[in-house]
Amino acid sequence: MKKTMQHIIMLAAALFFLPACTDDFVEKNTDPNAITDVTPDLLLPGIIRTSVNEMVGQSWGIGNIVIQHTAKIQFVSEDRYTWGDRDGLWNNMYNNLRNVQLLIELSEKNNSKNYKGISLIMRAWMYSLLTDAYGDVPYTEATKGISGTFTPKYETQEVIYAGILSDLKAANDLLGPGETVVGDLIYNGDVQQWKKLANSLRLRYLLRISDVKDVKADMQAIVANPTATPIFSDANKNADNATLRYLTSAPNQFPMYTARQGSFDEFRLSKNLGDKLTALSDPRITVFAQPTDASIAAGSPKYTGVPNGLNEVAALDYAGGPNNVSRAGALFYKGSITDRGLDVAKGYIMGYPELQFVLAEAVKKGLVTSTKTAQSYYEEGVKAAFDYADVTMPGNYLSSAGVAYSDADALTVIGTQKWIALFFTGLEAWFDWRRTGIPTITAGVDNVNGGKVPVRFAYPRSEQVLNAASLNEAVARQGADTYNTKVWWDK
Repeated sequence: MKKTMQHIIMLAAALFFLPACTDDFVEKNTDPNAITDVTPDLLLPGIIRTSVNEMVGQSWGIGNIVIQHTAKIQFVSEDRYTWGDRDGLWNNMYNNLRNVQLLIELSEKNNSKNYKGISLIMRAWMYSLLTDAYGDVPYTEATKGISGTFTPKYETQEVIYAGILSDLKAANDLLGPGETVVGDLIYNGDVQQWKKLANSLRLRYLLRISDVKDVKADMQAIVANPTATPIFSDANKNADNATLRYLTSAPNQFPMYTARQGSFDEFRLSKNLGDKLTALSDPRITVFAQPTDASIAAGSPKYTGVPNGLNEVAALDYAGGPNNVSRAGALFYKGSITDRGLDVAKGYIMGYPELQFVLAEAVKKGLVTSTKTAQSYYEEGVKAAFDYADVTMPGNYLSSAGVAYSDADALTVIGTQKWIALFFTGLEAWFDWRRTGIPTITAGVDNVNGGKVPVRFAYPRSEQVLNAASLNEAVARQGADTYNTKVWWDK
């Protein structure tokens, strides 16, 4: 009874003092150092890092494989086109696009033209990845979940590309001096370089749709006015590259640095790329791959690739086993935190070498008139590609067989060198090959896709459950939801 009375007295005391305690409860339990309002400088680095990191992963896991830069000797489903549910790109980009939309809204609220310009560039790039990988995708309604739009409509790739090009043009017009940009992991706040990226991307995307749209006037207008519409320039060369340079310490290392040794060893040099580099006596093979273990042990290092698309047994036994097949380059793995690795293993949005190949093709096709010739752009692209890979170009390389420019095979040599230069750049080499067919990419003998190299990703399974009506409308318009249905610009 005594203990019960004590409990009653304690409860009464607590109730008596409760109002006094709760009057300042919020104040006492609020961290004065906590961030309560998100700001552009906090949003931007996360948007850049997570989206670029995703493309490094896409490059390693599927991009290098489908374009036959690398091949697999174990767990070969990707190489045989048993791709399954490739929803990583979809989920990452749409998650990021919500943050991009928030950054745009904050920029408009604060009249921050530079942050808005950068946001528009990132939005354009992300939507280009989505639509080039899948085809028709949610666009104008995609980031409106907060307002109750949970089943966004899919829009045609033609509409999406119009929006992408419009965003990039608007970004060029917005970006300018006077406002400091913080949190920029690509250019450290240099908005002039962001302007160059906006216009260089415009040229990339205009060329991409040039088989289905008349893009001559738009491309010419950009190239003809470097003051109003600057692009990656001769003066700076690779200094203008839109690449994310990683660091030596976690969590900002090259994403492949933390991969398991066994996982890294599954991926080897593709015979397609290896044979081409060997035929051209191209020393970039020393960066893209490692000599075989057997050849190192024998004191005579050599590089050997494995054919893409072999079954599990054939791939593992090729050339007598893994010791006789080259791994991918060490600078894309444990060597990525070395001084040279930091210069080579980068996250890629777009680079100067790619732009030179774009311009070379555009001039050759008569899409652009320039004071420079197609050959000049091409040769500049090759030189810059060697610089990008941190490899010295042999003095006779540009005049050697298979590399030397001639009008008769100009598009072949441009496309081939562009393919080599786009090693480990996400999905860009795959997108470009689908447009040009250069170089020859043949499905492996054990492929399970009817002998065809895939030309798109299938839509994520989650969309079949969460947004079935919109997805089905897109499929009815675009074509069967298979790896072999070409997107709008590829038809």
